[in-house]
Amino acid sequence: MLHLIQLGVTFSGPRGELPVLGAGRRRCVWQFNFREFDDARDIFASDSIELLRHSGIDFRRNAERGVDARRFAELLMSSGVVLNDSVYWVTFHAGYDFGYLLKILTCNSLPDTQAGFFKLMKIYFPTVYDIKHLMKFCNSLHGGLNKLAELLDVERVGEAHQAGSDSLVTSCAFWKLKDSFFAGSTEKYAGVLYGLDAENGVSAH
Repeated sequence: MLHLIQLGVTFSGPRGELPVLGAGRRRCVWQFNFREFDDARDIFASDSIELLRHSGIDFRRNAERGVDARRFAELLMSSGVVLNDSVYWVTFHAGYDFGYLLKILTCNSLPDTQAGFFKLMKIYFPTVYDIKHLMKFCNSLHGGLNKLAELLDVERVGEAHQAGSDSLVTSCAFWKLKDSFFAGSTEKYAGVLYGLDAENGVSAH
C-alpha cells in the first residue's frame, strides 16, 4: 500500500496574494509531514526516496512525530477547502497527489476506472488546474517545475522537492502563466490532469 509522505498547501487570494499570520504579518504556506510511510514495509521507488532524503525529509522523525493521515483527512473534510466549487486547486503534474488525497478522504481504495476517478475528483476537487497541462499551450515553456520557475523568473523559497516550497512555486507560477500567456482567463483548461484525461481523451467535465 502506498502512503502520502508530504503535502504542501499554499492559499492565495484572487491575485495571488498570500495569507499573513502573527504580529510580524509574515506571509505563510503550510507543509504537512505524514507518519504512515515505512521504508522497511512499503513499496517505493528507491531513487524517489533518496531524492526526498537529499532534500531534507527525515523519515524516522516523520514516523515518530508526523501527522496522522486519518486525522488530517477528517480536518480537511471539515475545513471547507474540499467539496467546494469556489476553491480552485492549482497543481503541477498531480495525478498521484490527488490519488493519495482521495484515498484518505474517502477511506477507500481508488476506483478501478479512470472515469470513476474523475467522478470523485469532480466531487471533492471540483475546480482543478494542472500547470503541466497549461504548459502545453505555451510554446516557449517546457520541463519540470524547477525549469518552469526559471523560465518565468519565479523565485524559490526553501528547498526544492520539499512540498511546502514546491507548493509556493506552483502557486506563483500559475499567476504568472495566467497573466502572461492566457490573458487572465484559464477557465476552459480546468478539470484536466496531465497524463490522465488530457492524454487519454477522457473529459473531467
